[in-house]
Amino acid sequence: MTALAPLGFGPEGWGAALLLATGMTLAVSVCAFFAGLVFGTMGAAAKLSGGPVLRSVAGAYTTILRGIPDLLVIYLFYFGGSAAMTQIATWLGGSGFFGLNGFMVGVLAVGIVSGAYQTEVLRGAYSAIPRGEIEAARVAGMGPALMLRRITGPLALRTALPGMGNVWQMVLKESALISVTGLVDLMRQTEVAAGSTRLPFLFYATAACLYLVLTTISATLFRGAERSTRRGMARA
Repeated sequence: MTALAPLGFGPEGWGAALLLATGMTLAVSVCAFFAGLVFGTMGAAAKLSGGPVLRSVAGAYTTILRGIPDLLVIYLFYFGGSAAMTQIATWLGGSGFFGLNGFMVGVLAVGIVSGAYQTEVLRGAYSAIPRGEIEAARVAGMGPALMLRRITGPLALRTALPGMGNVWQMVLKESALISVTGLVDLMRQTEVAAGSTRLPFLFYATAACLYLVLTTISATLFRGAERSTRRGMARA
């Protein structure tokens, strides 16, 4: 028990700080995932029904964001954005360095990256819908909104969920990179605790276990959602 004392919840323990940091990691990941869902929906719509210009923009978006390291995207948003805001503040008569909020930057950076992957997941899910289903809905007089709610939305969701689950797992792990902005997430708090106590193995192993708990619970929830959407389908 003495060896695990630094993980306790007393005055000398880091347990409470690690749990709070885990909550921050989860908050960043959830916000980034849904931000990515917005970007992904717009990207998929552009690729599926946009004109040549929109399709080219969406294609460049997915190619570039999936082709450069995620950490570089965070650096560009945080340091590049902070430098730009500092310059704007200087033009307006301000002085000093203007640093962007780490949470906001992390959500936006990871969200934009995940949006590039979600674009392809959603595009593929929509393309997998049998054309006969859509044609039948049109013949029945369904408008775009009603068709989305009753036909294309449920069918696309059924196909997209496995891919969306993979993107979520990626977002959850990529959130560790946001610690470079100074945001006290699980990774950052682990670094501080390991440096303060000189017990790096204990704290990094604990962080690994906490990430594993989050990913395991997430995988279980997504599997449950997949089973729910496939309920009533004929089994092969």
